[in-house]
Amino acid sequence: MTGRRYCIAALLLGGFMGAFHLQTQAQTQVPSVAPGQTVLVVGDSLSAEYGLARGSGWVALLEKKLATEKPGLRVVNASISGDTTFGGRSRLPALLKQHRPRVVVIELGGNDALRGLSLDATRSNLAWMAQQAKQAGARVLLVGMQMPPNYGADYARRFAALYTEVARAEKTGLVPFFLQGVADGPDPTRLFQADRIHPTAEAHPIMLGNVWPELKKLL
Repeated sequence: MTGRRYCIAALLLGGFMGAFHLQTQAQTQVPSVAPGQTVLVVGDSLSAEYGLARGSGWVALLEKKLATEKPGLRVVNASISGDTTFGGRSRLPALLKQHRPRVVVIELGGNDALRGLSLDATRSNLAWMAQQAKQAGARVLLVGMQMPPNYGADYARRFAALYTEVARAEKTGLVPFFLQGVADGPDPTRLFQADRIHPTAEAHPIMLGNVWPELKKLL
């Protein structure tokens, strides 16, 4: 396996391993806030600051950016390491009711592939989450992942395509590949932690840079 393929596969494996070290940034008690003033992030270890100092992940960086560029908006990070689209689907209704978000960012799917869940199930769960968020009055940004070619070229192609398919069908925003510039660089190990699984703090501004152009269209 090439370095690039190893890092993408290892990163996804890290999400699976993260299920044994669940961590969430979701607040159990949050201040009352008017409807439409929240960006809700529902993701896995890539968004849950796995292995990082608190406040150094891309979601925390987003919160700082919004404080400057969109004052009045807050961020709720409801990401859990190891989560799948099934987990996100089960958690989303309560999150929508509690936070009444303006935008829902869905960063899930990589762990589905690791656990052997069908592409149809992943597609269905993502579509359902997008539908529920829209029905609650929120706009949706879908954050896509890619699988390495060693999973099979056809599978990798269909996995990447499902994000585009859901985004088109549900009329959501789309980030095609969350780890562009991180897992596909000339030295794919440079921006990963010592476990060669999770991105370093240095990588998270790049990840935010992949998300921000699409997110700001929805704010």
